[in-house]
Amino acid sequence: MRCKLGIGLALALNAALHTPALAGPGAHGPNGEHLDPPAHSASTSQAAPRLETFSEAYELTARLQHDAFSIWIDRYDSNAPVLQAKLEVEFNGRKLQAALQAAHGDYLIKDAQFLQALAKPGKHALLFTLENGEDSDLLEGVLEVNAPQSAPASGAPGLNWRSAGVAAALLSAGGAMLAARAWRRRRAGA
Repeated sequence: MRCKLGIGLALALNAALHTPALAGPGAHGPNGEHLDPPAHSASTSQAAPRLETFSEAYELTARLQHDAFSIWIDRYDSNAPVLQAKLEVEFNGRKLQAALQAAHGDYLIKDAQFLQALAKPGKHALLFTLENGEDSDLLEGVLEVNAPQSAPASGAPGLNWRSAGVAAALLSAGGAMLAARAWRRRRAGA
């Protein structure tokens, strides 16, 4: 009987710890859908800010990383990479040349002042001037950078305190049941 009680307590504890709470940030509905976005800790990496834009001839994707601004350019009609162009990026009245990284198929800007200005939260309008042989094009885009999210005020990230409370109550109740059973056996044997 003691074994069955222990297994039952273990199953109840497992269910309590793995069942999402029904309310609060990060909660899930009955079908598993998110009711609120989960809170992020400072250690949770956020997706790098991205920009996508296109013209009749080209499509451009850019991503802001901590040490570089990477830009990929493709032909719009064929999706073929453009690897021999001259690319200039204008931001806040400042123009910078992007250097081709042929091994990766992208163009990079590593200017620290430029990166620092782009990393500030907000919407940043950029103008890309592309010269590809006899062909040239202007592409405009907006890079949206969100403010970094801070860590929760207290507690470990991702810990469901409601489930932890249920688990503690189940453990206490199970312990009390085992203690009462042992006390009854001692009284019956004495």
